[in-house]
Amino acid sequence: MVDVRHPHLHRGLKVLGTLFITLSAITPASSVFIIAPGVIGQAGTGAFWAYVLAAVVGVFMAFVYAELGSAYPLSGGEYAIVARVSGKPAGFVVLGLFLVTQLLIIAVIALGVGTYLSVVFPGLHAPTVGAVTTVLATVLAVFDIKLNAWITGIFLAIEMIALVVVSLLGFLKPQRSFADLLLHPVAASGDGTVIAASAGLIGAATAVAIFSYNGYGAAVYLGEELQDAKRSMARTILWALAITVAAELIPVTAVLIGAPALKDLFGAENMMSYFVGATAGSTLNTVISLAIVVAILNAVLAIVLVTARMVFSTGRDGTWPSPVSRALGAIHPRFGSPWIATLVAGLIGAAFCYVDEHFLLVVTSTTIIAIYAALCLSTIAGRRNGTTAHAGYRMPAFPLAPILALLALGYVAYRNFLDPVVGRPSLIATVVIAVLSAVYYLLVLRRRAWELTGPSE
Repeated sequence: MVDVRHPHLHRGLKVLGTLFITLSAITPASSVFIIAPGVIGQAGTGAFWAYVLAAVVGVFMAFVYAELGSAYPLSGGEYAIVARVSGKPAGFVVLGLFLVTQLLIIAVIALGVGTYLSVVFPGLHAPTVGAVTTVLATVLAVFDIKLNAWITGIFLAIEMIALVVVSLLGFLKPQRSFADLLLHPVAASGDGTVIAASAGLIGAATAVAIFSYNGYGAAVYLGEELQDAKRSMARTILWALAITVAAELIPVTAVLIGAPALKDLFGAENMMSYFVGATAGSTLNTVISLAIVVAILNAVLAIVLVTARMVFSTGRDGTWPSPVSRALGAIHPRFGSPWIATLVAGLIGAAFCYVDEHFLLVVTSTTIIAIYAALCLSTIAGRRNGTTAHAGYRMPAFPLAPILALLALGYVAYRNFLDPVVGRPSLIATVVIAVLSAVYYLLVLRRRAWELTGPSE
């Protein structure tokens, strides 16, 4: 039964619409064109193994998300789940981590619009273009969720076509064999030459590849709007991961196999534009760049949608001072959307477009490791204390998936600690956010007896 004392969202989404929005939040095309160059820059052709290893971790985490999400398909997402399974203090720390990450990641993705529009319109101011993109996406996000599902579905089709084209460019004219990727991965050295890619380089790049796949769990945020959520949630999450892995691993592999010169690929300012231009010419490069702009707009729209629902949930739970919480918990009378929470999330994301991009990457890079770890531990705790006994899905071979995922996450955290440029500062930022969140809970929310609300089915 839905608790009528608190605002609740309308269950108007089916699995396909939820899958459209979830895949758009992951945005495979944006990941390939914006995040994958970072993986290739670190590991060279070892990026193939980084994406394979990240996919294995993704399978483990998808099982975790599917079980927890089918037990608690709530708009609060990870924090709402962890708080119910592992306790409110842990849940609020996860909220602090994810709230900061989600608001900043809107800007990280939106800044990519200027990069690819500059192919057609040189000299664009990337922060302003990103901010305008975010504001446009925010306006769309205020409308009915079913309308947004169709919009994201259409945009998603465009970005998938772009990925198919990139894949064909690489596989139809291969410059090296698939066996070279498997057995002899190479990477760029400091002096511009190509050297063997070490296991350490591949391990460090795996952390970025995990981030590239991240987002399949975003389906949980739409749980209060998904019909028959407890049965449909697991299917949506698992399908989202499977499609994402295929949509990213295949074109990345094609680029590594089909790039005319690895040295030039590794040294290119825009690796994907270099690849398309070198293999198909400037005209197709322009067309693909415009398709990526559409993909990024789609991603920003989807991320604003899911972030707004988390912000809405914090208001409904009374996380902030009463006037702020009431406003964030408001639902539009016509569109049924958390409209104030949507505007807040979008405008904050637009403002962060003017913040130094290195700072954004430092703050967001490793928070996902801590959140994944909290979910893995919550899965184990839920089985022990019975809080997930009512889940509509049970992962196979429990507790293998959460334990192996924790081991993989520990290794990724270690590799990040060895990176003094982004990894180590990011870990420090993650700890700082977690500590501040814990302090806020202890000094403010615990005294109020923080209330977790939302539909019970």
